[in-house]
Amino acid sequence: MDVFTHHNKLRLLQFIIIASLLLTVMVIRLGFIMIVKSNHYGEAAEQIQERERSIKAPRGLIYDRNGVVIADNKAVCSISVIHSQITDAEEVIRVLSDRLELDEADVRKRVEKVSSREKIKSNVDKEVADEIRAMNLDGVMVDDDYKRYYPYSELASKVVGFTGADNQGIVGIEVQYDDVLMGTDGSINTLTDGKGIEIPNAAERRIEPIAGNNLVLTLDVNIQMYIEQAAMKVMEEKNANRVCIIVMNPQNGEIYGMTDVPEYNLNEPFTYNRELETDIEVTQDMLNNMWRNFCINDTYEPGSTFKIVTATSAFEEGVVSVDDTFYCPGYRLVGDRRIKCHKTVGHGSETFKDGIMNSCNPVFMEVGARVGAENFYKNMEKLGLFEKTGIDLPGEANSIFHKLENVGEVELATMSFGQSFQITPLQLMRAASAVVNGGTLVTPHFGKYITDNNNNIIQTLQYDIENGVIKEETSETMKYLLEAVIAEGTGHNAYIEGYSIGGKTATSEKLPRSSNKYISSFIGFSPANNPKVMTLILIDEPDGVYYGGTIAAPVVGEIYGNILPYLGIDKIEEKIEETN
Repeated sequence: MDVFTHHNKLRLLQFIIIASLLLTVMVIRLGFIMIVKSNHYGEAAEQIQERERSIKAPRGLIYDRNGVVIADNKAVCSISVIHSQITDAEEVIRVLSDRLELDEADVRKRVEKVSSREKIKSNVDKEVADEIRAMNLDGVMVDDDYKRYYPYSELASKVVGFTGADNQGIVGIEVQYDDVLMGTDGSINTLTDGKGIEIPNAAERRIEPIAGNNLVLTLDVNIQMYIEQAAMKVMEEKNANRVCIIVMNPQNGEIYGMTDVPEYNLNEPFTYNRELETDIEVTQDMLNNMWRNFCINDTYEPGSTFKIVTATSAFEEGVVSVDDTFYCPGYRLVGDRRIKCHKTVGHGSETFKDGIMNSCNPVFMEVGARVGAENFYKNMEKLGLFEKTGIDLPGEANSIFHKLENVGEVELATMSFGQSFQITPLQLMRAASAVVNGGTLVTPHFGKYITDNNNNIIQTLQYDIENGVIKEETSETMKYLLEAVIAEGTGHNAYIEGYSIGGKTATSEKLPRSSNKYISSFIGFSPANNPKVMTLILIDEPDGVYYGGTIAAPVVGEIYGNILPYLGIDKIEEKIEETN
């Protein structure tokens, strides 16, 4: 009996100890949940009882330099369904598939899906959405939204770019400045019961959206319109692959206009912009090429416009003067190569001034040899030709040059007149700007200001510059020579009476050389003595006559005839001799 009682007492004691331990653990755990994790579980419980609906923030507007809106917002709606609230699924399916012009099977799949919220369609026109809203269909939610809208459709499409269905930038300025333009979405939190059905007349928690900031560009809508018209005109006349034009202020890098025609419709960016045969389907690669901006995304051999860089290098190194004499027999022997001049019978005896006016290859091959590969590369580096320009657009390409140690006499000769390497059109403009603006290497750019919703400037955008990359006297000499190219040389078709214009023509043969395909180009600036505007045009694979001086220079002349007065650049006052 004593043994049995003792055994029972031990078992009771063990039970009490185990129960005490379990109770202690439960108390500690309960305290942890109630005290330490109270906020966490409180929020979780609240989320179970609330349904959050997003309120889209309007995207910031994009303006040109004069305050013209070029990227706006259009009021649209987003249509979605809440499965637990639908009382007549067949009616919902019928109405949504009919009014939204969607496949009935796809709508049915979404309506019958058991989820807290299922989106049916975004960017629905407000008129259509209001009709659906007026039907008061149980479980159908109509929320206000914004869709990007471009008032000028195709204008500067390859610069501005576009947004996706979520209003996030995809290409161009829209993606480059996405952080500036994107607002902060708001939300509406509504109470629901255990079945997920919203409780009528229950209070809502509303967080208002914050609109994105606005962006003011250096681009000028009027100049952009004009260069696009000029580019399309010459493209159609010459049946060219594409025509690119850039208009920039060489003093500070502000870009007034940039086009690579054909442009595309920003409001329908997935609609191909060229005519296709009926059996050809548009691929993603075709769309990517349509959105591509040749001015910055691709490289080319510049040809004779690059003689600006060769001449500048020669003056910087002191190996040539304006009046140095040369002889052109129509070719130059370089090593085992006989490299021709475009004038096969030769220019005969000529000064360096004549050589640049005539765009004579043998003159520039000799000048390049005088400079030497090492000094040539040194000056090209100063002019920014081995680096990207830093433009505020995505996807900028960089130049392709021989390694210095691989540059022999043939490579140096061909480089001196713009062949056997590749640069972007904008890299050429940046280098040429430094040559004629006194030696300042600027950063080409589109962004000017960031403003708030009241159009107050909250940030002036700044860009890198580098002063003194060439000597001022070199710049003065080059301006004098390039003005002579227009007044008396190959660029005379860009001449406009009453204005001083400098520039250089080019006709570069594409690879392979036997293809007989060319890029005709011209770069010009005005006023010649103090440039305020610089323009580059490239005509890719024109039919018929392809010389830059014949077909590219006149286009810039026509452009300047219109935009120089618009920019407030006055004609030169002619001196009138008084007679007694």
